[in-house]
Amino acid sequence: MPKILVHMCCAPCASASAERLMIDGNEVVLYFCNSNIYPREEYDKRLHYARKLANILDVVIEEDQYDHELWLSKISGYENEPERGKRCSICFDFSLARASTIAKRLDIPLFTTTLTISPHKSSYQIFDIGKKYDNFYPVNFKKQNGFLRSLELSDKNELYRQSYCGCEFSLRNQKLKSTH
Repeated sequence: MPKILVHMCCAPCASASAERLMIDGNEVVLYFCNSNIYPREEYDKRLHYARKLANILDVVIEEDQYDHELWLSKISGYENEPERGKRCSICFDFSLARASTIAKRLDIPLFTTTLTISPHKSSYQIFDIGKKYDNFYPVNFKKQNGFLRSLELSDKNELYRQSYCGCEFSLRNQKLKSTH
């Protein structure tokens, strides 16, 4: 069975993405890499549900070290960028670079990301960044009603669904939208 590392942003997005890859005959290893998440309590909550999903799916989960300060240094100067802008591209690259490295370290030939399941993310933007990595496997998890399936699996498995991407800048934008 082909093995693939799946960078996961959260358990809900990973639920349908991993399911699809497993149905296609892949052995999935989840990779929780989310130094962008703010505050730390939110990170811990998402990690808890990522572990829960790994247990439900009976798959291995690898966990990256949380280093929000390093992530902030990478996106420095782009804090006021709009969603889907340069800040998001830098953030995606941060996670994809780490996923590529750990996949190679674990001798897993390919990696992909659950980020493409979100209707709020551009799969093309993510694929363009992924081209930099020779072991990136582009999958548009939005297709085949992927996001809808993630909602169903989240309800079924009682997975926490967050209301913002994860970083303090998307949280700020979420708060601004709710006041208008």
